[in-house]
Amino acid sequence: MQNNQETTLDTLKPGEKARITKVRVKGTARRKLFDMGMVAGADIELIRNAPLGDPMEYRIKGYHLSIRKEEARDIFINKL
Repeated sequence: MQNNQETTLDTLKPGEKARITKVRVKGTARRKLFDMGMVAGADIELIRNAPLGDPMEYRIKGYHLSIRKEEARDIFINKL
C-alpha cells in the first residue's frame, strides 16, 4: 500500500522503503547524487543511521550510499 503523502528522505526509519519524487539538493552534491542514481522514480531504503544520526546509509539501485542528513532533507519521497 502506498502512502501518497510527500515527505523528505531524512524521515525514513531503518527498514522503510520509499520512492524518490524530487531532488532539490544544491551545488556539486546534486550532480554526484544524480550520478549515483538518486533520481525521481528510484526506490530507496534506509539501512541504518550512524550512532549520532549522521550520515544515513541507504540502499538504492542495488548498492549502499551514505549521505548527510542535511542532504536527505532536500530529497522528497513517497513512502512505500
